[in-house]
Amino acid sequence: MAVSFLARDVSDLCLGKPPLRSLSAAATVADALAALKSSDHETHVSLWSFCENKNEVRCVGKLCMVDVICYLCREDNLLSPSKALKEPLSSILPKDQSLVVHLQPSSSLFEAIDLILQGAQNLVVPILPTKRSGVSRRKQQQHQKASSTINSHSSCEFCWLTQEDVIRFLLGSIGVFTPLPALSIDSLGIISSDVLAIDYYSPASSAVGAISKSLTQQTSVAIVDSDGTFIGEISPFTLACCDETVAAAIATLSAGDLMAYIDCGGPPEDLVRLVKARLKEKNFEKMLQEFTILSSCESSQSTSSDEELPTRTPARSGRLARSSSYSARMVRKAEAIVCHPKSSLVAVMIQAIAHRVNYLWVIEDDCSLVGIVTFSNMLKVFREHLETI
Repeated sequence: MAVSFLARDVSDLCLGKPPLRSLSAAATVADALAALKSSDHETHVSLWSFCENKNEVRCVGKLCMVDVICYLCREDNLLSPSKALKEPLSSILPKDQSLVVHLQPSSSLFEAIDLILQGAQNLVVPILPTKRSGVSRRKQQQHQKASSTINSHSSCEFCWLTQEDVIRFLLGSIGVFTPLPALSIDSLGIISSDVLAIDYYSPASSAVGAISKSLTQQTSVAIVDSDGTFIGEISPFTLACCDETVAAAIATLSAGDLMAYIDCGGPPEDLVRLVKARLKEKNFEKMLQEFTILSSCESSQSTSSDEELPTRTPARSGRLARSSSYSARMVRKAEAIVCHPKSSLVAVMIQAIAHRVNYLWVIEDDCSLVGIVTFSNMLKVFREHLETI
């Protein structure tokens, strides 16, 4: 029964999913930044390029604000951010093309899981066109106009098939896999001790490589103290809801201060002043001038000079207010989501899905960090379980 269940088409998992927002891979970093900031709800944009071998345009990447932030954190880009934004997206795109894989709607869930376990982080699936109302058609035309450079890739639209989609699907029929769901994650051996971690007092700039890697792995960077006690995280999910000005904070703050800075409540004023002072100390004047942190919604006052680093933007008419660093796209609080080694597999699945994360930190009662459990770990267990049937 379980084998038959997983043989279902992946098109079942794509029902109702929104089409990808698209951009040509030949565009500049500034083009990608504009595309990312044009939506209060989508945190990613797909990148498309012509593939000579297949004689078609294919998706070659998935870009979010974290990619841009990590790119701008390079020292030469901090010195000249405007020049960095004019560079092609090839400066950001990962060299590993296997991270993005095209999948047909008729492909089985088995195939999707195997691709994920082989390292594919983003599955691109065509979605069938549906009849649209006049309003929906206008929205579709606006979407097509925004991505006119790659609209010739196909007559149909595409969507992302994510690890979360697969886990949700499995959870919907979790009884098929009894008794596996009731077993603890510790007994299943799916807690990974190979975590990305940084000391609370370390410079946030030293975590840039780990942040970029965690984005690729769809995990996060743990913040720990000298005793290995888990304090919090620097999450790509949270950073993806910020904007490019966070590069200034990463270049000047400690890892612990950065956690407070990117919290969805907004950066504390003392940290804002500290960022400004340290940018001056490090002679990052262009960063200070070109990437300012905007004033608070309450004050509604514009920036008084190029060197001011206030905290928020005025509310936008007719839509949710979006600050420079804290967007309406934020859907959960910034604190880390944790579980215990004795938590059951199904409990961890439900907890992760409820908080819209692909992983949970595993800690002991004394808050010492044990490791991390990911959707990929869970999928491996389900796949191995099926092989024993």
